[in-house]
Amino acid sequence: MAVQGASSSSLSSFTHRCKYDVFLSFRGEDTRNNFTAHLHAALVQRGINTYRDDDKLQRGEEISQALSEAIESSRISVVVLSKKYASSRWCLEELAMIIDCKKTKQQIVLPVFYDVDPTEVRHQSGSFGKAWAKLKDETEDETKLQRWKSALTEVANLAGFPLGGRNESEFIQEVVRTVFKVVMPKSLNHISKHLVGMQSRVQYVRNKLSSVEVNDTTRILGIFGVGGVGKTTLAKEIYNSFLSQFQYSCFLADVRETSEQGKGLIRLQETLLREILGDSSLKVQNEDEGMGLIKKMLLSKKVLLLLDDVDQLSQVEKLLGDCDRLGDWLGLGSLIIITTRDEGLLTNYNVHLPYKMKELYQDEARRLFCWNAFKKEEPSQGFAELTENFLRYAGGLPLALKVLGSYLYKREEIKFWEDALEKCKRRLPDDIQGKLRISYDGLEESEKNIFLDIACFFVGNHEEYVTKILDGCGFFAYNGILILREKSLITINEYGTINMHELLEVMGKEIVRKESDKDPGKRTRLWFHEDVRYVLEQNKGTDKIEGILIDLPKEDLIHLIHLSPGAFKKMPNLRVLINRNALFSEPPNYFSNELRVLHFKNYHGSSFPSNFNGKKLIDLRMDKCKLKKLRKNFQNLKFLIFNECEFLTRISDRSGLPNLEQLDISFCNRLVEVDQFIGSLHELVRLSIYECSKLNSFPSLLNSGSIKELSVNSCKSLASFPEIGPETKCLTSIKWSFTGIKELPPSTGNLTKLLYLNHLRLRSLPPSKLDSSKFTNCFSTLTKLDLSGSTFDMLLGWMDRFVQLRELNLEYCKQLEKIEELPPNIEVVNARGCRSLKSFPEVSKRFEFNTSNKSRLHSIDLSGCSKMLVNVGSHVAAILRPENYFWDQSCGLLFPGNKIPNWFYHCKEISNSCSSVFIEVELLNLSVIKGILTCVVWETETSARSSDKLVANFIAVNNDGRCLGTIRRTISLMGSDHVWLAFYDLEPFTLAKGSLQLHFHCSSYYEPLVSMKRCGVHLVRKDEENAKRERDDDDDKYYSMDGNLEDGDED
Repeated sequence: MAVQGASSSSLSSFTHRCKYDVFLSFRGEDTRNNFTAHLHAALVQRGINTYRDDDKLQRGEEISQALSEAIESSRISVVVLSKKYASSRWCLEELAMIIDCKKTKQQIVLPVFYDVDPTEVRHQSGSFGKAWAKLKDETEDETKLQRWKSALTEVANLAGFPLGGRNESEFIQEVVRTVFKVVMPKSLNHISKHLVGMQSRVQYVRNKLSSVEVNDTTRILGIFGVGGVGKTTLAKEIYNSFLSQFQYSCFLADVRETSEQGKGLIRLQETLLREILGDSSLKVQNEDEGMGLIKKMLLSKKVLLLLDDVDQLSQVEKLLGDCDRLGDWLGLGSLIIITTRDEGLLTNYNVHLPYKMKELYQDEARRLFCWNAFKKEEPSQGFAELTENFLRYAGGLPLALKVLGSYLYKREEIKFWEDALEKCKRRLPDDIQGKLRISYDGLEESEKNIFLDIACFFVGNHEEYVTKILDGCGFFAYNGILILREKSLITINEYGTINMHELLEVMGKEIVRKESDKDPGKRTRLWFHEDVRYVLEQNKGTDKIEGILIDLPKEDLIHLIHLSPGAFKKMPNLRVLINRNALFSEPPNYFSNELRVLHFKNYHGSSFPSNFNGKKLIDLRMDKCKLKKLRKNFQNLKFLIFNECEFLTRISDRSGLPNLEQLDISFCNRLVEVDQFIGSLHELVRLSIYECSKLNSFPSLLNSGSIKELSVNSCKSLASFPEIGPETKCLTSIKWSFTGIKELPPSTGNLTKLLYLNHLRLRSLPPSKLDSSKFTNCFSTLTKLDLSGSTFDMLLGWMDRFVQLRELNLEYCKQLEKIEELPPNIEVVNARGCRSLKSFPEVSKRFEFNTSNKSRLHSIDLSGCSKMLVNVGSHVAAILRPENYFWDQSCGLLFPGNKIPNWFYHCKEISNSCSSVFIEVELLNLSVIKGILTCVVWETETSARSSDKLVANFIAVNNDGRCLGTIRRTISLMGSDHVWLAFYDLEPFTLAKGSLQLHFHCSSYYEPLVSMKRCGVHLVRKDEENAKRERDDDDDKYYSMDGNLEDGDED
């Protein structure tokens, strides 16, 4: 029979309020000593907590109140409808209350038709009707009669148990089985005792699920993340929280592991069917039969289903059906929860509620670790620093935190903890290694190679770079990296950088180490400095080695690697060789022709080994080497970087570098020539030359259709700027500064064709050589303009035509006196070190209502502008906050001064050198608060004013213990005292009554020569413009350095 289940709107807390599993309603005269007695005994024998009125009531209780409470606190009511049931007012009142509980508390009602037909009860006919007719004649209360009649009709319409001519004993067992299936404990109770950080995640997911209409769809929640991050724990908690809303539920644990065993998917199908249908004898012969049974038997049932640890599409298909119609095999209103390490699996199944399980936050990780290591939420005395070290190592992974914490429990020796941490950095504990390795074992061979290469060599590199290197190795890197990300083995941030959880990195290296426990020369990759030294000095290399990373600890740098003659000859399959800091006793006499990556510091050979053809080389980086020039044709080379190569004299092409994409040369003091052909390489994207003082020959024509960035800086012998050829259409950034050029060539007019140019740096050029006609088309595209070090005395008159300009750098324009017209969408102005600057009207406008039209401007740096008069007014107005504001390292207004504006109400003077200050601001009327304006005054000792001082500022904004955010700014103070003003917007937050707590913190290498002396906070009101106060003529409201100048500052 189909039991009437709880509706989708039932409250999850109802189950927890149930005192009884079953309430028995019966007519004692008919069945007390026979059928009901046997049914009650069978229920109790099965462990079902059953209420029956004649043995539960205690003497002195009022029967009606006791029965009412018993009915309301039961999960199921079993109503035994017999011939004389309708003759009892007591029974009918019970029934009416039971039907009320079905409607209001989603109680399950099971009618048992004992020697009566459901039709007789529905229509009050037959022998059942005679009892009803007699009662009706004796009752004058029509309201009660109608209530009872409605209850009889409704209970008769429910699916129940008609006895008919069946065997009573078997009949009773059927009733008991049905009841037990409903009340049997299904809550997943085997969850960790000390759950940390789970409640907020459960609530978040529940809110997401609640936003989906329940009755006309099947909700599917997919929880994905790295192994050991807590996916199963979260899924169980969510499962438990919804359990009372479903009559049918099933938890299929370890789907991946079970399906890998013989007939594993058939066993999973059987478990699902048995759990839902309550038939332990059900058998499935094959997977197709199982699929058919699930589709047929569960189609009308609203099911709560948890599939834990799924890793293959076939597992879901055999249990839930085709990916296009996932969930259609279950009844509407069902909820399916899937946990997996593979985000791609959820994408393929169009799971509309995916949730990435992230690592614990720092405070959550600390609590979990401490519960396992110390059995309390904080570390024991003397273990705080070691605890933080383990937290950094575990990286918020719950599995690691629990395993490591449990391992360290009752270990009170500091040395034991220190050794344990060093050991874990080399080798993971087996239970962590095994858990993390599951995802790796499911990879294809090329994907495994990509994972191991990243773990050993490429963590922290850009995705595009790694893809090109590994594609060159034949690993199909684009697809492989995508799969690694989907399986949570790597992450790629918003900047395209590939990162890997430290434990996964250790796991990957441990996989390589186990390729040969005792002999590192027989492993595919080497990175540990002791293994590298052993292989190279003892000549233990083999053809197994594909990659070597040499990164010696500082204490080893003084020791040469005594390279064994021919050491590299034993490694013909070497693909990656990265030497970050080692010195060799002699240069290698052999390089593998399989090399794709060659990074070598301190290469003392004047040329590469004669055997090396470099045909497969993709990335060549030489640092402090003695190469004089490239003599090879590196046909596949994409990245060529030279740094501090003092003997390098020229970079030639002559078609030897047809695929070059990036050329970076820095601090090569003997370099005189970069070949003309370089400027026309078809694949070149970036060309950068820095601090090459003798460079005098540079491509005279830049005519590459792919180049995006041109950067030539501090090359004093270079006297000409290249022509911009017609093919150069992708250039987005030009940085040309501190060279010998005096003017831009006429052909620079081709800049008008550069529709995508967004960053232009032309430092130290005479203002007369900056002709607006050369930038006409850039007016609508340029976003960054750097004119620092130029000699003009006022800002160029056509500057406001740069309508997209966001950042303007005028740093160290020492003759600049006026900054008047600014571009309309400017966000950042850096006038640092403009010691002649006297007029900058926009600064004053920031403190006057309705006078500034630069709504995006949020950062002005006037440090070292000693002649600048800054008027901060008598109130805050169009403060430094742009539209769509995003905090960065350059927020606020910085200018010379030593006072906090006197309209700041919350201020603190700091007597001694102090790096942290707290200010609390009471919140009286939350509805009128717009934000806060903060102020910090920095004081520089006279003896320290001859050079710039770098200072980091952090202001944490908290509301009743909740962190709202942080204002931050790194400041370079020039000479004198300075004031920093910054605004923080509070409108996006729902503030709690009480107060704001602001924590001012500074950090400077130069303390105490530079110190924070004053800080303040001003609450900004939404109606501040209407509440504008009258200004007075108090000179303290105006800032000038005139009264604070030291002798010689005016120069």
